[in-house]
Amino acid sequence: MSVKVLQNIREAIGNLNPDDIRRHTERPLRLFLYAHSESAYRQMEDFLAPRQLSRARRAEVQQVIYRASEGDYPSANHDLEIYFEDSPIGELNRANRVFAFRSDAPEQTVHAVLARRPDLAVPLALHVHPFREEVSRRIVKKVAKENAVFALATAVPDIVPFVSLPWAIGEFASDTAFLTANQIRMAFLLAAASDRSVGYREQSPEIGSIVLGALGWRALARELVGKIPMGGGLIPKAAIAYAGTRVVGLSLERFYRVGAAYTREERRQAYVQALERGKTYAASVLDGLKLPGR
Repeated sequence: MSVKVLQNIREAIGNLNPDDIRRHTERPLRLFLYAHSESAYRQMEDFLAPRQLSRARRAEVQQVIYRASEGDYPSANHDLEIYFEDSPIGELNRANRVFAFRSDAPEQTVHAVLARRPDLAVPLALHVHPFREEVSRRIVKKVAKENAVFALATAVPDIVPFVSLPWAIGEFASDTAFLTANQIRMAFLLAAASDRSVGYREQSPEIGSIVLGALGWRALARELVGKIPMGGGLIPKAAIAYAGTRVVGLSLERFYRVGAAYTREERRQAYVQALERGKTYAASVLDGLKLPGR
């Protein structure tokens, strides 16, 4: 990799501050539960704090989850109210804070909360285990899409007004710098959501792997774009940015969850699948712009 590219990546990484992610993740979090019976409370608590967790971990979760009907909870404002299915829910949309719990489909509560309160995603993943896998999945998907859009935006400026990216495009000297920095930001978020240490020193092996891998994605994208005439390489270029980011994210999620990253074969299979997703997403972005000649 050229010295110039490495310098660009270093400058881009300078925009990242893992302390911001730490502060956001470790913010106080309070969930109030409402139910009509002891058994209903236990169903909610057993889902939010699964019994397979260690006693110490369950005790930590209990510092976040409170039975509101018992009145033994902090007087400070709370973040979420979760009502058992037969409880009087009242105004479900009040301040995006009130949600229902269905005993036959408890995972619906996770999806509903994350859809309406994405600002709580990483803190919830840290403290409340059932949120962790879904939050990590959404982080990977979101960052992969951001990188695909950036790969398109550098070639098609009309895309920029349609998509909100983490940083202004003009701040980056190259595609590689942005894509790499955004993957490192993803690594910080996944570590935080998985209750792992966050930071350059703490995650130096992962960050080193991301930076070294940037050369391969960059070379592949340039090769495809160069071989397909008349701008036809836009979709492959964006698809590679999407697929490379997705594979990095999925491998990191596995590593933080079970302590083992993807094998070479698993990475290959995941890349093939992600590349098709990336092509579909990139095509949908371009189609949505209704560009001349398309």
